Amino acid sequence: MTAHCPAPFNLTAHVLAAGLQTPDKIALEILRASRAERWSFARLDAAVRGTGTGLAALGLPPGARVLLRLGNSVGFPLAFLGAVAVGLVPVPTSTALTGPEISAMAKGLNPALVIAEEGVALPDHPAPVLTLEQLRAMRDLPPCAYDMGAPDRPGYIVFTSGSGGTPRAVVHAHRAVWARRMMWDGWYGLRTDDRVLHAGAFNWTYTLGTGLMDPWAIGATALVVAPGAPMSLLMRRHDATIFAAVPGVYRQLLAAGRLGALPRLRHGLSAGEKLPEATRAAWAAATGTAIYEALGMSECSTYISASPTRPAPDGAIGYLQDGRRISVQDGVLAIHRDDPGLMLGYLGPDGPHLPLHGDWFVTGDRVAQAKDGAITYLGRDDDMMNAGGFRVSPLEVERALADAPGIDDIAVTDVEIRPDVRIIAAFYTAPAPLDDAALNAFAAGRLARYKQPRLYQHLPSLPRGANGKLSRRALRAQFKADDDNA
Repeated sequence: MTAHCPAPFNLTAHVLAAGLQTPDKIALEILRASRAERWSFARLDAAVRGTGTGLAALGLPPGARVLLRLGNSVGFPLAFLGAVAVGLVPVPTSTALTGPEISAMAKGLNPALVIAEEGVALPDHPAPVLTLEQLRAMRDLPPCAYDMGAPDRPGYIVFTSGSGGTPRAVVHAHRAVWARRMMWDGWYGLRTDDRVLHAGAFNWTYTLGTGLMDPWAIGATALVVAPGAPMSLLMRRHDATIFAAVPGVYRQLLAAGRLGALPRLRHGLSAGEKLPEATRAAWAAATGTAIYEALGMSECSTYISASPTRPAPDGAIGYLQDGRRISVQDGVLAIHRDDPGLMLGYLGPDGPHLPLHGDWFVTGDRVAQAKDGAITYLGRDDDMMNAGGFRVSPLEVERALADAPGIDDIAVTDVEIRPDVRIIAAFYTAPAPLDDAALNAFAAGRLARYKQPRLYQHLPSLPRGANGKLSRRALRAQFKADDDNA
């Protein structure tokens, strides 16, 4: 896909247009153990545009930010797409975030409205809160008119952790969804008759794009498993043709040993962290299907991938997607400022700022490129951790735990506890070892579950270089040496 994004443009109008060619076809199924909630494309379109009408009636200024505190219910895509439809800028966030975490994010975001389901932590911010019940009442309103405009104007915002330890607001343009068309052939092998099941939460960009917007934009069906429901059983019962998840979910399904026959499954998709070759091989043996991997980031979705028509060589992730403007510079991936999927920038006081080196946004991902163009991922330039597919800054975790009772000094990194399995570990100094349960409880009040350390280790001192800088690499090496000698 190399054609430029059309103008004027609206992300929601683009996402819903293909499905209206088959209005009675099922667009979304939310799968539960005993039943499924089904939405046709016609019903989805009406509810999205009705929600847009309700949100527009609130009188928010054009481009106002709407903080979403919603889980895996149909309310999430209705709020997200309804807001974008009328020129508002939705901001999905994880429902796992604590009050202090979401308050810190809202401070820089300054939302005009918060949409929240019951029981989810709310920010300490003066913005009014719209409940899920109030949102639900908007579905039957008359359809809104689309706010059509420049493809480069802000469309939505997602948060990612930066190397400085503070979550950063990434501003994406409406055109970002048009750029995702490169993945249809370059990664998914996506067809209109597909039924795409994604294992993640709606607020995550991987699920939001791969699990919802991309299937709908081509007129395919999105399947989502409700929390606690048996995923492998429902994958089979509801004829999933493409399954998308992080490597950890593949490992969990394999470990459970209940996959059984999946006759309709064509292949799997993996992103978020490096897929272990052992997991790929075990999945192929259990299901007879391949997993196609992709590399990307919140700032630009995915741009390197394998696909059914172009599998990756052993050890490699895949190839640059056609239409992308990506370069390997001194072994590090860089994205040209004109790549249609690249963010507008990180949100600052004066709007989005895009940090560039010349005309290039440098990702920090180290790779090797073979003569045939195949890309092998070598790791990050920085010390960012990966927890179940979520990138987590060690500085953020360290700050949250620094004033835990009894701790003198603390350092956080991820460590390998067995082949291809990594966890977040906290190493601390104190007069004596502290109670793990107390540390866990302290962390739970300040960090989302996926950011909390799974291991605490007392040390006499933390490794530092001659300049006093903490060495997380030395910590990981020390942990491995201790583990090997255990």
